[in-house]
Amino acid sequence: MNSRQVINLEFQLKSGDFEFAGEASSQIKRIVQQIGVKPEIARRIAICAYEAEMNVIIHSQGGIIRVEILPEQTDLYVEDRGPGIDDVNLAMQEGYSTAPDHIRNMGFGAGMGLPNMARCSDEFTITSEVVVGTKIHMTIRHI
Repeated sequence: MNSRQVINLEFQLKSGDFEFAGEASSQIKRIVQQIGVKPEIARRIAICAYEAEMNVIIHSQGGIIRVEILPEQTDLYVEDRGPGIDDVNLAMQEGYSTAPDHIRNMGFGAGMGLPNMARCSDEFTITSEVVVGTKIHMTIRHI
């Protein structure tokens, strides 16, 4: 990847679409690996993308992940539609989850998504409005 090249990706996510869950994050990881991002950085990018993807599929009415891969960093922009997060500070606590039992029975909803995203990104911002939805921006630097 030369110093001016930018790769932009966009993935539409459907609520409850477990058949294709993980596809977006797998594609993102494959692309950053192909362009030579260090394995440990590619892993962090994939974790951020996967956790965001699963949160949209599990908790929202659908959404989108936009990815901008620059030579020095990868930015992930996640936006979903409803229901929003009532208490973002509470949702950021490890183990806190609003996932229903049928989601937990599938092995999801452990309450680690948002904390993992924050931990694996170099910059993490989240805004949420009840009924409207949630927006997350994560930056992972390649160095």
